[in-house]
Amino acid sequence: MAPRLILFDLDGTLIDHFRAIHRSYVHTLPRLGLPAPTYEEVRAAVGGGLERAMLRFVDPARLEEAVGIYRAYFNATLLDDVELLPGALPLLQALHARGLRSAVLTNKLGSASRAICQHLGLMPYLSGVYGAGDTPWLKPQPGFAVHALAELQASPAETLLVGDSPFDVETGRNGGFPCWVVTTGTHDAAELRAAGAHQVYPHLDALGADLLRSG
Repeated sequence: MAPRLILFDLDGTLIDHFRAIHRSYVHTLPRLGLPAPTYEEVRAAVGGGLERAMLRFVDPARLEEAVGIYRAYFNATLLDDVELLPGALPLLQALHARGLRSAVLTNKLGSASRAICQHLGLMPYLSGVYGAGDTPWLKPQPGFAVHALAELQASPAETLLVGDSPFDVETGRNGGFPCWVVTTGTHDAAELRAAGAHQVYPHLDALGADLLRSG
């Protein structure tokens, strides 16, 4: 069955927000007496939610403090340095024009994700935006995808997940739907194939060409 619902990851898939994320870590860690991380260190850490990423840099005993500092700064500068990845808006527009539904499933905070999608003009083409804090779950926990599909009244058999990380691949596996990935995020093609991605593409334009052909 060709997909009727396409779930998109956000960071590294539809948007590039890494400069803002890195800047927020650079703001946070020195306030805890820790060295500011490099851009590469932050890119390597993100993907499984803020708390999991932050534990790459701080002791568990200071996690709550670090997350509080980070969120306050990040929320205040949320829309600085965020941009669409090439091909993101045209793909969502093309899917919408064909009567296919798209939604966002991300480990970024849900309220922040909706603000970003509104800011970048994506909301008219999305049937929903689901993020951290909206449910008790995060990717790749099965409950997160189950919740989104129930809200969207869709079945796994008609769903495709588009992402950029092994977390996305595992989310698809746990949810019972395929995952196509792009290498515009934090993982290269070899890593994504090893994780079990169904299809691997260098960017959204290439992925979109196949997806629109299949739809």
